[in-house]
Amino acid sequence: MSTSASARLDAEHKLRRIGLVSDSALAHLTTEDLLPELLDRVRQVLHVDTAAVLLLEPGGRELVAVAARGIETEVKQGVRVPVGKGFAGQVVARREPVQLERVDSTTVVNRLLWEKGIQTLLGVPLLVGGEPTGVLHVGSLTPRKFTAEDVELLQLAGDRVALAAHAQRSKAERAAAAELQRSLLPGRLPTIPGLELAARYVPGDEGSIAGDWYDVFVLPNGWLGVVIGDVVGHGLAAAIVMGRMRSALRAFALEGGDPGEVLTKLDRKMQHFEPGMMATVLYALVEPNFERLHVSSAGHLVPVQGRHGERGKLLDVAVDPPIGAMRDARRRVTVVEMPAGSVVCFYTDGLVERRGVPLDEGLERLCDAVRPDTAPAVCAEVMVSLIGEDSPEDDVALLTVRRQDSADVGPMEVTVPAIPESLKEVRSAMRRWLALVNADAEATSDLLVAVGEATSNAVEHAYGPAGGVVRVRLVLQGADVIATVCDEGRWRPPRGANRGRGTLLMHRCGDEVRIDHRPQGTEVVIRRKIADGQAE
Repeated sequence: MSTSASARLDAEHKLRRIGLVSDSALAHLTTEDLLPELLDRVRQVLHVDTAAVLLLEPGGRELVAVAARGIETEVKQGVRVPVGKGFAGQVVARREPVQLERVDSTTVVNRLLWEKGIQTLLGVPLLVGGEPTGVLHVGSLTPRKFTAEDVELLQLAGDRVALAAHAQRSKAERAAAAELQRSLLPGRLPTIPGLELAARYVPGDEGSIAGDWYDVFVLPNGWLGVVIGDVVGHGLAAAIVMGRMRSALRAFALEGGDPGEVLTKLDRKMQHFEPGMMATVLYALVEPNFERLHVSSAGHLVPVQGRHGERGKLLDVAVDPPIGAMRDARRRVTVVEMPAGSVVCFYTDGLVERRGVPLDEGLERLCDAVRPDTAPAVCAEVMVSLIGEDSPEDDVALLTVRRQDSADVGPMEVTVPAIPESLKEVRSAMRRWLALVNADAEATSDLLVAVGEATSNAVEHAYGPAGGVVRVRLVLQGADVIATVCDEGRWRPPRGANRGRGTLLMHRCGDEVRIDHRPQGTEVVIRRKIADGQAE
């Protein structure tokens, strides 16, 4: 055979071998099906006994087996190899092919390889954008020397694996991050008599999930906690950090302390357990009577407040270093008045920042858009004015809190579990609502006692061990407050002596009391006049 004919046959042979790991049929396979199919083809074309793919775990310190042919136990046992250690660890650390002709405990971390009798290994790095993401390696049960063509072919297969695995991981991470973020945002905002709450969240146009979040919760002492934050970074890692911060801040808030103290604890926790992370967070506490807002900002944009007859203004709030920026940062608290009818707007930077546009312009537009109105109406106006028809470049979180005034206060409606601990929640809600309708001190005290006794009776008598709920409703009719307490149980007869005092107290504190026991539950209606001339 002539030299040219031999060269032509070699070239055709090489093309056939390459075609086995790069033909168009593989393009239609999902990553889950692609890896096993590609490993089978690699074993066939290289005449090897084993083939495996190991991918870098988040953090880049370990490789984990995700697909294998020949020794499938690698995947079943979740084999892990530290980067820089053993055969696979050296391949990814050096970012170049490695051939190993002695396989034993001194050269290979994965004991399965030498225990199964592998004599020779060849591995290539999986690279995406020049950065290692894993290793593809093959093994032979007999000693052999892999050729340069073998190495080239395995690297070609490795490049195919790297792109497929990267695409699959990116898709999975985006889906996980989106689901995590959705699960951590409040499913519904709390119902608080005397306050209106509304929120919007819009993902950024670039498609990657950011670490923006907001949170609203009522503390045991009756104060309302309001949080808005933004973790630096995108994707699943940022969403995970966001979730941990949200949980930690809630836990520290329950321990008590002003917003600055809570953020100090949060900063200490995150710097210890999440070194290198950074986030801006604003934490505010609304007083139980809603008259003032206590605010501490860890690098976050300050809220905008709208008052009657005024254009929206940035609150004069001290801004301290972000969470994770420096150790033992000083955390200050600013106290802001919240007049009746005023609205406060909390937001993340995606609302006001645009490429090539000064931040001050975005803040000016936001101030123009924030006017006293219902909380949902303010949210709508802000989004129309600052987002409009455009898709935001970054995630947008927006939260508005409005203190109602007596002109627009509606009925108070609270549904609580039929347990003694719920009485405190009912009393707190009643105090806020009665202050809004300008009930005087005597009327407030009488209604708290009368409704408290009706609620206690429902808790004690309406349900058995299975429990239930109690519904309390207060409505203003002229100069009277009509309080209704309902349950869905069947009252049990009073036990013990001196029973019935609760009913007597209700009649003493209310101008009129009606108790209606029905098969579907009991309804107690209490009418009490608030002060003459206080309500119209």
